[in-house]
Amino acid sequence: MSTIVAVVKHNRACIAADSLTSFGDTRQPAEFVSDYEKIITFADDNYIGIVGSAAHHLVMQNLLRKHADKVDFSDRFHIFESMRQLHPVLKEEYFLNSKDEDDDSYESSRVDALIMNCGGIFGLYSLREVDQYTRFWAVGSGAEFALGAMQVAYDLLDDADAIARAGIEAGACFDNGSALPMTSYSLELT
Repeated sequence: MSTIVAVVKHNRACIAADSLTSFGDTRQPAEFVSDYEKIITFADDNYIGIVGSAAHHLVMQNLLRKHADKVDFSDRFHIFESMRQLHPVLKEEYFLNSKDEDDDSYESSRVDALIMNCGGIFGLYSLREVDQYTRFWAVGSGAEFALGAMQVAYDLLDDADAIARAGIEAGACFDNGSALPMTSYSLELT
């Protein structure tokens, strides 16, 4: 459970996340843990915010360090290809349980994330779908609240960081799986 958002406006991008981790009904607020950030920084100005299992964060941190040679998140196609190469690694080295519980056409990685780099903002989804966004997007249990807030804020505010903040604050206010403080990163697009 989380709220993660990414915004592009005026050639600037921002990715932001709430800080609450939850295990069922148990909430683990930021003040109780030393590593509460949900956004991973890697390979010179690449940022990935992951939702889903709390284990995803540490697994992806380790995976990105250990298999950096297989990771290129520069554009939509390279993100797809990177995740295609990393899926067998997730299964073999990290014991990803990818048994399909429904009629999906492909085996799930069980990872939903937003990625930001100087090439833009991207959504990465469990069946390795990749979308590039031109304005904003959100993932996680607070995504619907964040999307609504950012839809209103986008035309009112000129700053990507302020729009992202509106999304995270809405998620933290209305979603029981999200809470402040938030973390955010921003950069200029090329």
